[in-house]
Amino acid sequence: MAGSFFDTNVLIYLASNDAAKSRRAEELVIAGGMISVQVLNEITNVARRKMRLTWGETREFLSMVRGLLKVGDLTIGVHESGLAVAERHALSIYDAMIVAAALHADCDTLWSEDMHDGLVIDGRLHIVNPFRGAEL
Repeated sequence: MAGSFFDTNVLIYLASNDAAKSRRAEELVIAGGMISVQVLNEITNVARRKMRLTWGETREFLSMVRGLLKVGDLTIGVHESGLAVAERHALSIYDAMIVAAALHADCDTLWSEDMHDGLVIDGRLHIVNPFRGAEL
């Protein structure tokens, strides 16, 4: 099942004051895709620490994201793959776990603003910055 997988940073723009990036993130999410439990955890961290959302607001945001995107499980298999991806591609362990989850979900596109735009993992997962080159 080829499809889209979302990094945390793209989803955070859904609640951003940056209208252009918010609109672009919304367009992509409406088209559908997947995330991992790790992405939900990272959203929670950013919502509470940086965005200063209340627990109620954070849960509301998480619920909205879960309603729009399929959530893949974080498994030992994903973890082991993530370790290999981190080592092979010199990614942070957190980015590598998201890459591994996308690979396990058979996605072909990983939308991320801060990973290596244009990098192709295992010949099938393309990391794409959704905001690069766009009229934002």
